[in-house]
Amino acid sequence: MTFLYFDPAMGAMIVQAIVAAIAGVLLFSKNLLLKVKVFLGIVKPKEEDLFDDIDIEKSEIEKKDSSDS
Repeated sequence: MTFLYFDPAMGAMIVQAIVAAIAGVLLFSKNLLLKVKVFLGIVKPKEEDLFDDIDIEKSEIEKKDSSDS
């Protein structure tokens, strides 16, 4: 009977792979569940874009550059 030797680095890699797999499944299923709910009409889709709430104005440097030309 042979036993496998796992050093601490191998154990950390295994734990990291398990955590990454769980996180990936949770994030994927959350997005998939939202799409199913929207398809069935349980949740209304947002009319606005993802970045509509971000208000970006030109910086002072960009204003000076555009006024120079």
